[in-house]
Amino acid sequence: MNTKHSKRRGTGKLSAAVGALFVLFIPPVAVAGDVEGAKLPPMLSEADFLPFDEKRAALGRLLFYDPVLSGNRNISCGTCHHHTLAGADGLALGVGEGGDGIGEKRTTGTGRDRIDRRVPRNAPALFNIGHKDIRHLFHDGRLSIDNLYGNGFNSPAEEYLPQGLSSLAAAQSLFPMTSETEMAGHSEENAIAGARNDRIDHAWRLIARRVSAVPAYGPLFADAFDDIESPADITIVHIGNAIGDFVNSEWRSYDSPFDRYLAGDRAALSSDAQAGMDVFYGRGGCAACHGGALLTDQDFHALALPQFGPGRTRMFDLMQRDVGRMVETDRLEDAYRFRTPSLRNSALTAPYGHNGAYATLEGIIRHHLDPQTAFDRWSRKEVALPAAEHLAEADFAPLADRRERLRVRSVVDIEPVSLGDDEVRQLIAFIHSLTGAESVKGRLGRPDEVPSGLPVD
Repeated sequence: MNTKHSKRRGTGKLSAAVGALFVLFIPPVAVAGDVEGAKLPPMLSEADFLPFDEKRAALGRLLFYDPVLSGNRNISCGTCHHHTLAGADGLALGVGEGGDGIGEKRTTGTGRDRIDRRVPRNAPALFNIGHKDIRHLFHDGRLSIDNLYGNGFNSPAEEYLPQGLSSLAAAQSLFPMTSETEMAGHSEENAIAGARNDRIDHAWRLIARRVSAVPAYGPLFADAFDDIESPADITIVHIGNAIGDFVNSEWRSYDSPFDRYLAGDRAALSSDAQAGMDVFYGRGGCAACHGGALLTDQDFHALALPQFGPGRTRMFDLMQRDVGRMVETDRLEDAYRFRTPSLRNSALTAPYGHNGAYATLEGIIRHHLDPQTAFDRWSRKEVALPAAEHLAEADFAPLADRRERLRVRSVVDIEPVSLGDDEVRQLIAFIHSLTGAESVKGRLGRPDEVPSGLPVD
């Protein structure tokens, strides 16, 4: 849904400082056809995804929903990536450790368990992250395939990320477990959170020991991994690889009306969706950033999205903000740029933006048409945040900072495009045509119970 791409052309005073383009090489692919001269993407197939082991995926499903992986045993991966919410949580900014419930009914907790900070960024859905072309994850791309540290990945854990992780999804699964706001909790509350403050891999060792102490897990791990003879052999690598195989195999989605259209069924799209496709691949310029089979260029772009919430700050930042890709690279030219999301199934995974700034597809599309004007007009009413009176002032502190507002507003990588109301409506119809059928439910689904015996969200 991006408008005409301007090749990192910043507008305003920061344009000279933030003009560089960080390019991810994506191999050329065959195309399925043309829309008014624009190339349509190739069809997805099972061959485009990483292999997985069936027994490990089944084990990963249990681990994914088991709160035993969290510091206080009160939240799981599935809490914020739930099957009933298309692998997301339905919130602008998540409520992690200490909250209660799922989706819009999730509360910020009470008493000593009350959260003191929201999760800094929106919880993305997990569709198709097992695709072979995926090269980095997280909104700022801080996890990527790279052997810089000798373990196959460039990650926040650097050389302390263990060797043997089989995929990006496997590596990614380990980081929420050590996040204070997501799953670990505070250091005074449990040993895992305390160990994380010493060194991140110390926390992972404790998590593995905790899992190995659950009697029902031992046989499952031994059956799924050839190098496990007893529960004492279970490591965080086994846990990550099991979850990675589950995620890689669970949410593979390429059975949408758009996919049927690419396969030759020209009746698969409604007239509005076809008109929206023409806008998307034509004068709307959306495919400049949302191209390819996954409908993302996997690059980083600045859209002047209004900033709120705690943000993901750098260690030496003295203010509440989120500078996006710059958090990872420390390069000024990467400031306020965030990874382009895939649009597949996006009609199911509102809110939109790295911080969920828009509750509706129409809202985020209209923002793309004229980001700076939309920034000026944006209202807090767009945001779906569970009520928390004690966080109310901090939630919107970045918007109250005049200089930070100017910085965010000044960096925009897309040029305004004028589309009529009918064209916006047609674009929305096309986005809905990217919604899968049976695939959106997941392959194995949510378990009713987990080996630890803890409640399943």
